Amino acid sequence: MAKYFVTGATGFIGGEIVKQLVGRGHKVVALVRSPGRAGMLKALGVEMHAGDITDRETLKAPMTGVDGVFHVAAWYKVGVKDPHADQINVDGTRNVLKTMRTLEIPRGVYTSTVAVFSDTKGAMPDETYRYDGNHLSEYDRTKWIAHYRVAEPKIETGLPLMIVMPGLVYGPGDTSGMHTALVDLLRGRMPFTPARTAFCWGHVEDTARGHILAMEKGTLGQTYIIAGPRHTFEYAFALAASIAKVRAPLLHPGPHLMRAIAAAMAIANRFVSLRPAFTPEALRVVAGTTYLGANAKAVRELGFTARPLEEGMPQTLEHELRLLGRT
Repeated sequence: MAKYFVTGATGFIGGEIVKQLVGRGHKVVALVRSPGRAGMLKALGVEMHAGDITDRETLKAPMTGVDGVFHVAAWYKVGVKDPHADQINVDGTRNVLKTMRTLEIPRGVYTSTVAVFSDTKGAMPDETYRYDGNHLSEYDRTKWIAHYRVAEPKIETGLPLMIVMPGLVYGPGDTSGMHTALVDLLRGRMPFTPARTAFCWGHVEDTARGHILAMEKGTLGQTYIIAGPRHTFEYAFALAASIAKVRAPLLHPGPHLMRAIAAAMAIANRFVSLRPAFTPEALRVVAGTTYLGANAKAVRELGFTARPLEEGMPQTLEHELRLLGRT
């Protein structure tokens, strides 16, 4: 069995990667900012080290002697400004990869995202696509820099790294804006879903397995899209409403109206504090956009599979309803 170092182990995707690694009999070393709050990792027998990817000095000890690195940690918020976004997503990635090279660790997997493609305007690009325009969110922008100006140049100079690109990740334990949206739906507080907005919906268990498959079967230097099936927001939330037996959103504003609302909210934001989902950035991100990527390469080369949304959504809703005390 192998010994792996994982960043972001207390997060949504990273935590699931840790569970699956431990389930396969591997040893896991995790970098955590607050070991006292990492009860799940402690229960799994994970070796924990206090530290932060933005502090390179805290990386050397826990990364020494491991067989592989999963760099999953990232700042992931849409509609929220954070002066540390570049420090975490860009500088933190640079620190992990530099330490990986210094310690001559033989394999690594870096978690990028199909969001680096920005709005694909309905297309399903593969790993050869590269977007070089303006980005809709700070998350997209900082992850683009980490992918193309940090990770890929390191690979080109010989770092034994692979890049994986998830799409929208959902499932039990999510704390992102998608979790908030599902809770709003269940509480009857979602008045609309934007028309024509589409994402590739990947269950967290499949996404984590995709990371491990890349580590075990991937070719060094390669990039793999591990996104799930494509669905619009309209379909996904109508499906969720049907499963949970709640009212589906009645309104579906188109891209032009969504951008107009975003412009109006930019003015309103000068005077009042807006919920993250209603900030101009968050509204622009879902104004008829498509954040998509084709997973054919990962299916072909890694044996990756992604469950249908119709299978993954019921499990997710059951979890959310249980947290709401409705089961």
